Formats: sequence, structure tokens, C-alpha cells
Amino acid sequence: MSNNWRISSFNGALLAAYFIPVWTIIAFSIMVSPIHGLYERPSVSIALYASDYLHLSKIATVRLAWLLALARITVVAFFAVFLAMTAFSPLRKKSSGSDEALAVALCLGSVLSFASMMMASRVGEIEALRMHAAELLMLLGTAIVMLFETSPKRALEAPVAEAGAPTGELSLQQP
Repeated sequence: MSNNWRISSFNGALLAAYFIPVWTIIAFSIMVSPIHGLYERPSVSIALYASDYLHLSKIATVRLAWLLALARITVVAFFAVFLAMTAFSPLRKKSSGSDEALAVALCLGSVLSFASMMMASRVGEIEALRMHAAELLMLLGTAIVMLFETSPKRALEAPVAEAGAPTGELSLQQP
């Protein structure tokens, strides 16, 4: 069993297990029927905000729905890339590309959840507000863990570098 799994990778895999199916279903319901899908619970705050404050036409509302579906599918795609790169051990050991895919998914998902949460609070949709706040907290929690977690490679290289230099002398002073 490999021992190079980090907490952020495990947490990201759990997040991907939630966001990939849920946001894919939401995005496909919007793609199939843009107006009906936009007025379902996960996106109702955006729909009400657009109709109450932006006064969008029908075609503009459809375009907004498709843009929302595209944003959700983009986040799902980055989570899927993260899972694929994390699942294969050689890719996980050689590069930190999975961390970059997770960071992009977290950033885009956080922006979308935060905007949806703010719109839900503005239009008074309490249940949608709770849902978006919970999603935002999950995404931000993983982002904070990623930010403060040290890389296992750097932790192993630091003692080796200190052991090579004699005590009291700097390595730059040696010929």
C-alpha cells in the first residue's frame, strides 16, 4: 500500500465523490430544460436573482442557464482529472498536477457556490442558502488543508540537507 497519500488528496477525493455526481445531474437537468432546470432547488437562487434584479429576457435567461451548466461541468471535469491523476500511483508520485487540478476545481467551485449563496441571501431562499453555504464550507475547508499541508518530498529533503553540512560551517564556504 502506498504511503504518499496526503490529507488534501484524500479530502479532495471525498469532495469529488460528492461534487461529480451531484453537479453533473444538476448541469444535465439544466441542459435538457434550461428554464425548468434553472428554477430547481440547486439553482433557484440564481434564477430568482436574475429575474428580480437583472430583468433578463427569456433568451438571456436560457443563456444564463447554459452558462451555469457549463460552469458546473467545468468544475466536475477538474474534479474528474484530479481523481484520475490521484488514482494512478505513477502520476501521483512524479508530479503535482493532481494538486493543480484540485486547486482549480476548488477555486471555480468556491466562486460559484459563494455567488449562489449571496444571491440566495438576497432573494430570501433560506434552503438554497444553506445548501450553497455547506458546499462552500466543504470547498474552503479542503483549500485550507491544501494551503497549510507540507509536501512529503520537502519534509524528507530538509533533514538530508542539514546532515550533509558540518556543524558551524556554511556549505557555501567549502571549496
